[in-house]
Amino acid sequence: MGLTCVVNPSWKTMLSLLLSAMLAVQATAAMELYVPEQPVVALHGRDVTLNCSFSHADPLNLSDVNVFWQLTDTKRSVHGYSKGRDQLADQVERFANRTSLFPAQLGLGNASLLLSRVVVADEGSYTCFVMVKDYGSAALQLQVAAPYSKPVVTLYPESNLRPGDEVALTCVAYGGYPVGDVVWQDGSGRNLTDNITTSLVANEQGLFTMTSLLTVTLEPNSTYSCRLINPLLGEEGFAFVTITGQNIAFPPVALWVTVGLSVCLLVLLIALAAVCRRKIKESCEEARREAEEAKELEEDESKTALTALRS
Repeated sequence: MGLTCVVNPSWKTMLSLLLSAMLAVQATAAMELYVPEQPVVALHGRDVTLNCSFSHADPLNLSDVNVFWQLTDTKRSVHGYSKGRDQLADQVERFANRTSLFPAQLGLGNASLLLSRVVVADEGSYTCFVMVKDYGSAALQLQVAAPYSKPVVTLYPESNLRPGDEVALTCVAYGGYPVGDVVWQDGSGRNLTDNITTSLVANEQGLFTMTSLLTVTLEPNSTYSCRLINPLLGEEGFAFVTITGQNIAFPPVALWVTVGLSVCLLVLLIALAAVCRRKIKESCEEARREAEEAKELEEDESKTALTALRS
């Protein structure tokens, strides 16, 4: 039974042909198509090949090979090939100039699609249709990934900190996809993730800026770290901040106690100096009196001896 292929068919016409082919060969085993079972991960901005292969026992005439790629959910055309040439009249606009097959390998059973300059909007399910004399189809999943920038951790407030204060730690990374996993830990490795708030902002390309906020009660010499993990790429970004005692001011009570002790010590030193001065003065006066008494005694003895000689 022969099938007539229309040159430059619309996607509706091509689907009708494929359905007719299915009915025509329903008594024959369907063509086996092979696509990856696991999702295909593509890097944002790079090229990716959506692998689709088929087996056919008879020698192939490329003019008899029909390949059609479409979005599984919407059934819209991604790329068509028939009668030895691309058929792109009904191609979705955003795929224009970004798709191609491998015509030289079609005879070897390679119906793979090369998708260039991948963007976030390309993520989804793609169905590969192949029809020669019999027919087959298979779907695969495309996932898009983009690495995040190295996280940056900031502290607010940055100064005038006291033990017991609440401090906001912010971890920011940008330019990534999909949503990353954020893990906060303290210096002892304790998980603080339950205390975080994470927000997302997408740019015009669909890439995310992730901001994670952690609020903690400050302790002296504390370290807090932020890890951001891309679930598709398995990449980790790491940043940390250490708050040392030099950044922490004394609380008011301790400050007044220190001032009071300093004043008391000063008063004590002044009093001690005054006592020492008085003691020294008293010792000097006592020595002077003893010297005067010794001199008077010596003079009295001299007078007594002089009187005795005269007698």
